[in-house]
Amino acid sequence: MSRHVAIVTDSTAYLPPQTMERHGITAVPLTVVLGDQALEEGTEISARSLAQALQKRRSVTTSRPSPEMFAAHYRKVAAAGADGIVSLHLSAELSGTYEAALLAAREAPVPVRVVDTRMIAMALGFCAVAAAEAVETGGSIDEAVAAAEKRAAGTSAYFYVDTLDYLRRGGRIGAARALLGSALAVKPLLELVGGRIEPREKVRTASKAIARLEEIAVERAGSGSVDIAVHHLAAAERADTLAGHLRERVEGLTELHVSEVGAVIGAHTGPGLLGVVVSQR
Repeated sequence: MSRHVAIVTDSTAYLPPQTMERHGITAVPLTVVLGDQALEEGTEISARSLAQALQKRRSVTTSRPSPEMFAAHYRKVAAAGADGIVSLHLSAELSGTYEAALLAAREAPVPVRVVDTRMIAMALGFCAVAAAEAVETGGSIDEAVAAAEKRAAGTSAYFYVDTLDYLRRGGRIGAARALLGSALAVKPLLELVGGRIEPREKVRTASKAIARLEEIAVERAGSGSVDIAVHHLAAAERADTLAGHLRERVEGLTELHVSEVGAVIGAHTGPGLLGVVVSQR
C-alpha cells in the first residue's frame, strides 16, 4: 500500500529534525574531510566547527556517500516495512550523490526511484516534504515523484557570499567564474539555475547585496502561497533580520524556516553565506 512508500533524502536538505520526524523522512549523510579526518555531516561535524576550520584556512573537502552506504540505508528502510522508496537528492551538477544512489538502487530489496532534484539545501528539503505529503494522502511512488518534481519546478534559490574563493576552490562555481576577475570589487549574488550555480547580479557593498537579495525573494514570492527558507553560515544576525523583513513583506507566506547550513554546503560557500529559498506551494 502507498503508506509504505518511504522518502529518503541526503544530509544537504537541511530539513528541521521535527519536520523529518513528522513526515518519516530519513537522510543519508555526505562526508566532510577536515585535514585527514572524514566526518559525517550532521552527526560528526557541526556548522560552527566547519566555519572555524575555514576561518583558520584548514584544508576542507567534501565527498558523496558511497553506494554501499545507500544500499545499507535502503535495506534498513525496507526492513522497517517500506515496499517502495523515493530517494531525492541534491543536484547531480554539484555532487556525485545522485549517481551513488542510482548504483545502490539496482540492488535494493524493494523498488527505488532516485530523483535528481537539481536543488540544494531547503530547496531540496521542500521537495522531500512534497513527496512525503503525497504519500500521506495515499499517493503512489509515481505520484510522490511527480509531487517532488512539481515542487522543484516552482522553487528558486538565491544566495549571497562574502567571497567567491570557497566556491572557486571547490570547483562549484560554474558560470560564476566570470565574476572572479572583479571579485574584490563586488559582492556577488548567485542563483541556482538548472542545478548549477550561476551569477545573478554584482553589487558593490554587502549591505546593498543583502537588501537586493531581499527584493529578489519578495519579487519571486509574488502574492501566491509560498514557503521560504533563510540559510546562513556564521551569520545568524543577518539571517534573522532578513527573515523578519520577509515575514512582513511576503503576503502569501505559509512557512518560514531559518537555519544554518551544514558543513557540506558551508565548505563551498564559506562563512558569511546568506541564502533564500522561495518555494511555491
